[in-house]
Amino acid sequence: MSRPVALIEGLFVAVLWASSAVLAKMGLHEDIGPLTLAGLRYFLAALILLPFALRNGMALRTLSPSLWLRLMVIGLSAYTVGNGTFFWGLQYLPATTISFLLNLTPLLVLGASLVWLKEIPTGLQLLGVLVALAGGALFFSPGASERELVGLGVVGIGLIAFALFGILGRAIARIQETDTLTLTIVPLAVGGGVLLMLALPLEGIPHVSPTGQGIVLWLALVNTALAYVLYNRALRVLTALEINMLLNLSPLGTAAFAWALLGERLSVVQIVGMLLVIVGVTLVQWRGAR
Repeated sequence: MSRPVALIEGLFVAVLWASSAVLAKMGLHEDIGPLTLAGLRYFLAALILLPFALRNGMALRTLSPSLWLRLMVIGLSAYTVGNGTFFWGLQYLPATTISFLLNLTPLLVLGASLVWLKEIPTGLQLLGVLVALAGGALFFSPGASERELVGLGVVGIGLIAFALFGILGRAIARIQETDTLTLTIVPLAVGGGVLLMLALPLEGIPHVSPTGQGIVLWLALVNTALAYVLYNRALRVLTALEINMLLNLSPLGTAAFAWALLGERLSVVQIVGMLLVIVGVTLVQWRGAR
């Protein structure tokens, strides 16, 4: 796959994930607990993808114990912890803020990729990260209430988990240690399954309305099954830092969706912060890492 195709796929994933926070926020209004909603989304996505993997000869039997362990860690970090805290944080923070918090992930990914993957960014990419982080700081400059601070703490744990997810996924995809569907399905099944086991005693059996069922199905089929396959394909070409910076465009889409569907509004300062993030993403994508 060529680099332009990988960038297009990564951008499409960013658009899909831009709507995730808004749809999840709407789902929480349908009497679905945050852990239940997240668990259903990811476990159903694994079940949707499983027939395609079996048809193509899923490589489960050929996975080494070491690779099994890493895939399980990816699932726990990305879906159980990362996205679990993401959905939980929606109870305290606006959808746009939750999505924008992921702006901090590339800073963690940058440090980790330098140490573990030996992927050295260019000076232009480093400048892009700094500009994007400045935009993030500007976005949050108006301050936060006590309730929002709780949400920030919850999502902060998820940011560390997302960084681990990006590094481990890139390490496996870079050398094509397994096929894309296996890399997608196993973590989804593990992370989503654990979330559901946690949700049942904590939130009970949900009574989901038809609207809520439609939201869960859409999140599982489109925003998860399709999006994560495209994401893992793009990881074969793009560095961990590049793919995470590209996904930093998602908050802009989230702001648009949240304005149209939830009535959320942004201040002028926050809009300027988002524009700085776009500049930072552009600088990072201008040249590939050495």
